[in-house]
Amino acid sequence: MNILAIETATPACAIALRTSDGEELSFVVDDERHHTEALTPGIRDLLIQAGLTPKAIDRVVVDRGPGLFTGLRVGIATAIGFALGASADLVGVTSLELLAHGARRAGVRGTLVSAVDGRRGEVFVQTFDLDDDVSPVSEPTVSVPQSVVDERTNSGDAVTFTGDGVARYEALFLTVATGTIFDQRVPPALEALHLGALRSVEAEIVPLYLREADAVANFTTRERSQ
Repeated sequence: MNILAIETATPACAIALRTSDGEELSFVVDDERHHTEALTPGIRDLLIQAGLTPKAIDRVVVDRGPGLFTGLRVGIATAIGFALGASADLVGVTSLELLAHGARRAGVRGTLVSAVDGRRGEVFVQTFDLDDDVSPVSEPTVSVPQSVVDERTNSGDAVTFTGDGVARYEALFLTVATGTIFDQRVPPALEALHLGALRSVEAEIVPLYLREADAVANFTTRERSQ
């Protein structure tokens, strides 16, 4: 199965591809919030490198958030359009679980807090337990960095922080005596390939905005024809 993954939840724009013979390619095509300009040419170049046409893609996996509104809008719309044009399956994953799976693959174990920078002085966070698998301990939520730090400080338990939300407020997260930071600023598109290969096909992709101002913005996903 040829799988394309699209990652646009942060200022970076990343893509990945797994071919039916097991080859995997992954690139960050831009890291300065140029999702509109960078995504489509990046996909084109990736397909050319792999020797594939768009019609050869069997499944498209897209990060549905939480993350920056504009990036999510571009990524999801591109994924839907590509999947429709290629008659490919469509699957959604979240930025926070991608960070957790990326950390586990790198050897991190125990309690992990994924944090994506939400701007406005906020972060999108979720806690996971990393052991034989990645298990969510909480639901994705929006918070302020100080509240996350206070909660982990009060618990006294060992914890690892990861994500661009941690990088932005690194000095604050470093005050957690039992905490360590795993530097991972872009939700890894390769993990989207791995998770997306196992997920059930979705009729529609619903963005995970978490904030009302984003959720009520004038953008909706289109339900794919069956």
